[in-house]
Amino acid sequence: MSDDDLIADPQSSAAETGGPPRGAAPSRNTPTPVLRTMTQTPAYEVVVVGGGPAGLTTALYATRLGHRTAMVDREGGRYESVASVHNLLGVSEDASGGEITELAIDQLEEYGADYYRDDVRDVARAEGDDAETDFENESDDTRFRVTGESVALRADRVVFATGFTDTPPNVRGLREFTGRGLHYCLHCDAYTLGDEPVFVLGHDDHAAGMAMMLLNFTDDVDLLLNDADPTWGDDAAAQVEAHPVEVVEDRVDHAFAEENPDRGSGDERRGSDDDPWLGGLEFADGHTREYGGGFAVYGKEYNNELAADLGCDLREDGAIAVDDDRETSVAGVYAVGDVTHGQNQTPVSLGDGAYAGIALHKDLRQFPVPADELDRVPDLDVPAMPDDLRARMWRVREADDHAGMAPEKER
Repeated sequence: MSDDDLIADPQSSAAETGGPPRGAAPSRNTPTPVLRTMTQTPAYEVVVVGGGPAGLTTALYATRLGHRTAMVDREGGRYESVASVHNLLGVSEDASGGEITELAIDQLEEYGADYYRDDVRDVARAEGDDAETDFENESDDTRFRVTGESVALRADRVVFATGFTDTPPNVRGLREFTGRGLHYCLHCDAYTLGDEPVFVLGHDDHAAGMAMMLLNFTDDVDLLLNDADPTWGDDAAAQVEAHPVEVVEDRVDHAFAEENPDRGSGDERRGSDDDPWLGGLEFADGHTREYGGGFAVYGKEYNNELAADLGCDLREDGAIAVDDDRETSVAGVYAVGDVTHGQNQTPVSLGDGAYAGIALHKDLRQFPVPADELDRVPDLDVPAMPDDLRARMWRVREADDHAGMAPEKER
């Protein structure tokens, strides 16, 4: 093997990433450079599939708790398209989902996680057909293979953070205003549309309920059936009739942009010339109605195919079933975030990721050794954290600046 076949792993070089303090005496536990052959395929303790808030948080916890972790995320995920993030403590509403995602990925890589931009096509149990493949860091507990369009990884544990997909409205041109007038989460965006004319597109009990809930924020609510017959029950029908909600049966033809947005006085939510805010809707009979925004209520599809193919149990609505540790019915497979409940709330997803990250650590950690296995202790390395992650730990500890959001310092 030539020198060209070996490279120093940037995540494991103590000289490059920062080891023990200068002048410290060397010891058997000092992180040292690890050489990676170019033909080796990475194997991880944890592979997270999906890069929304839940997946990112799971990966963050797993990495900082000392486990080799990778995230695989396709481009253009749902959270990345969020124009303004709401209800996230300490984070300005000027921040987008894409900006927060980028900062989070920087954090993961700073701590030593690997990030792959790829679309996972298959997650399956690792079988004996890989006997001739050289897997870097493969353990005795490697159970799964994760295959994308460009990457092939092995994992001791897998976490699905694949979310769900909103069923879009069948209105020409409306989808392009997603996050800029077209919304799906009342608890996130009703505040944004307060005291403005708003619409709800839909015809079931959920749509009727959302229209009535919006009366807490504005006195001008239209419930647009879009030429469909209402399917709500008798109770909802009585409620809608009694509430000051206008039911509009006409077909909605298309959406149009706001023509003269007032971007003064700090109203940045009104979009830009390249990405304008929704102005309103035109109906099939030609009449138009200006709206500050509205909500589409046509349900959602859980992105559960990978989990289902692996044998994970699903709930009746299609969400992945998990226990309190966010572990699925398949041992070693976890699921977090919207794919497990559809709450569509960033803080809830962050909590899911934290729960799963801690549960993964308890599942994978070396110490404490069970009382009935104490004869193994003399053969175990201490510390148990891999050298490359410990090298990163030293680097992060000694750095003056860190990845992620930070308060502005006085100049």
